[in-house]
Amino acid sequence: MPSLTEPKLIAGNANLPLARSIARRMSLYRGVDQGLVDARVERFNDGEIFVEVFENVRGEDMFIIQPTSYPANDNLMELLIIADALRRSSASRITAVIPYFGYARQDRRTKARTPISAKLVANMLTGAGIERILTMDLHAAQIQGFFDIPVDNLYASPIFALDVQTQFKQQMSDLMVVSPDVGGVARARELAKRINAPLSIVDKRREKPGEVAEMTVIGDVTDKICLIVDDICDTAGTLCKAAQVLLDNGAREVHSYISHGVMSGPAVERVSNSVMKSLVITDSIQPTPEILAAPNIRVVPTAPIFTQAILNIWNGTSVSSLFEDKTLRPIYESLYHMD
Repeated sequence: MPSLTEPKLIAGNANLPLARSIARRMSLYRGVDQGLVDARVERFNDGEIFVEVFENVRGEDMFIIQPTSYPANDNLMELLIIADALRRSSASRITAVIPYFGYARQDRRTKARTPISAKLVANMLTGAGIERILTMDLHAAQIQGFFDIPVDNLYASPIFALDVQTQFKQQMSDLMVVSPDVGGVARARELAKRINAPLSIVDKRREKPGEVAEMTVIGDVTDKICLIVDDICDTAGTLCKAAQVLLDNGAREVHSYISHGVMSGPAVERVSNSVMKSLVITDSIQPTPEILAAPNIRVVPTAPIFTQAILNIWNGTSVSSLFEDKTLRPIYESLYHMD
């Protein structure tokens, strides 16, 4: 039975183009005007964040669209303060739509006297009054267990599978999915199963964080079109080196599919000058002008899947149904025309 409340969208400043795209699609799907809630998210001269909501949200089902990407701390505080403003305005339910969940890489103690920052962030979000989380491709699936509230973790792999089937329609038998490290095998295997391709692994050994000492390819990539699959591309150093190692081991071409294009520092320049034919990222993090101008970087939209997920949460229907091809394909048919 549909909810008696109305779904309303509000956004911080982290990724307004994505928020507006979700609002446009909701207007299309529902047949009513679904703009973003009129609000201002500003800063005082000393950097403190101030939020004011100009519309009545009492009793409404609120969805805050805000990835916690760079600058991570500012965007996280915006999310928390927006949630507090809505809670104090008597919103019926507050769902945080976090396309990119920052601090997810700090999900365990790797050394003595280090924090588990992902758990700290989970506590902060819950304490701010957020009652549900909707995100995409958490760096570690166990982060869902850090919350005592429902967490819906969407996956980019079904979208990537549609893209692969379109871009490599005549070369499907030549594809090889590659995990850039042992920890990402499950993510790579998921895409490999969807496109019926074999799986290979690039084993890397780090001397210290941010540096890769040695890479070894596990599996025969000779004359294969390799698709590297990962969740985060930060400085792109490891990614570009893995692409070179694959070519050195006989691969015909190398392409990459990355869920979250953090792309900090020299990442765009590295990718542009690398041996990779293409890097495909989602718009979970707002692409910079440099990313959009790069000749071998493509951005695929996440607005269709997030819009449908928001509507399913509001209606009380299945979110996991969006992982199925027969459900996802129709909402992406305008982008991927397939027989």
